[in-house]
Amino acid sequence: MKVEYKIFNLPFRHPFTISKGTKTHQPTFIVKLEHLGFVGYGEAPGIAYYNIPVEQMAADLEAKKAFVEKFSLTTPERYWHYLHHLFPNNNFLVCALDMAAWDIFGKMQRKPLYKMWNIQTSTAPLTDYTIGIDSIEKMLEKMQEKPWPIYKVKVGVPGDIEMVAALRKHTDAGLRVDANAGWSLEEALQKIPQLAALGVEFVEQPLAKDDWEGMKQLYAQSPLPLFADESCVKEEDVKKCAGHFHGINIKLTKCSGISPALHMIEDAKRLDMQVMVGCMNESSIGTAAIAQLAPMLHHVDMDGPLLLAEDLAEGVTFSAGKIIYTDAPGLGLISVNF
Repeated sequence: MKVEYKIFNLPFRHPFTISKGTKTHQPTFIVKLEHLGFVGYGEAPGIAYYNIPVEQMAADLEAKKAFVEKFSLTTPERYWHYLHHLFPNNNFLVCALDMAAWDIFGKMQRKPLYKMWNIQTSTAPLTDYTIGIDSIEKMLEKMQEKPWPIYKVKVGVPGDIEMVAALRKHTDAGLRVDANAGWSLEEALQKIPQLAALGVEFVEQPLAKDDWEGMKQLYAQSPLPLFADESCVKEEDVKKCAGHFHGINIKLTKCSGISPALHMIEDAKRLDMQVMVGCMNESSIGTAAIAQLAPMLHHVDMDGPLLLAEDLAEGVTFSAGKIIYTDAPGLGLISVNF
């Protein structure tokens, strides 16, 4: 095994604002694994509020590079377990390496991952397109720039209901909202019925990630389905979300890769919860991994490449929300800028 990595700082098409702040660029960490003549790629974006910058991923990988390279890849799951113990405090780095291992494994089998898992791409849901917090005029401009069947609207700030109401006047598209833990219980109880009246489909992470008592009350009263994001990071969190959320939003970067995400999807379905996989503004490398999982999901948010002004790969594309797959093996990437 041989591992290389590069760091990129990808600009957004528009400044991207959520309740936690604004950014103009997305730093991202790309790994390249080589094994028995096969090459695989993986990605993990750096997210400031999780305190794992790309520089930390690089430092951790450099410190244990020899151990990463000495593992003999048989299955991605075994490799993930090895990496999970090697980097217990860096799920992001484990995700990038796990993703690359799955890419290699698919190439060894000469199949895209979805074919290895015996699932049909025809069952994949449409991806939404995210409208970050901005002036109503700017948000409307973004919608007009990208006509789309489903929009995900960032909320969790004062005036957010008025914002959604203004957007609704200009579109019949599906609307979902993501509060990024920006509401109190009282705000959520007041705002969610108003969002339901505006035809919103569901609400992501309305309360603080550890406000389980508040979520229990909200779950009992909400007229809309509630999806966990910040409250559901790892596989063991899925069970905790039952009875507090109607569904979970899995982020590959946070949960540490494709391997644990497969278990989280199974666990959530077993608990009769809906399943979504979301993005963290990955390029087409990380997005291609989400695409392989999409046919297993109820909802998907994989608009990273659409929000970025620069991309790092060719592979998965979209047509009005529909995921367009390639027949390329592994993650389905055709070319990578590395």
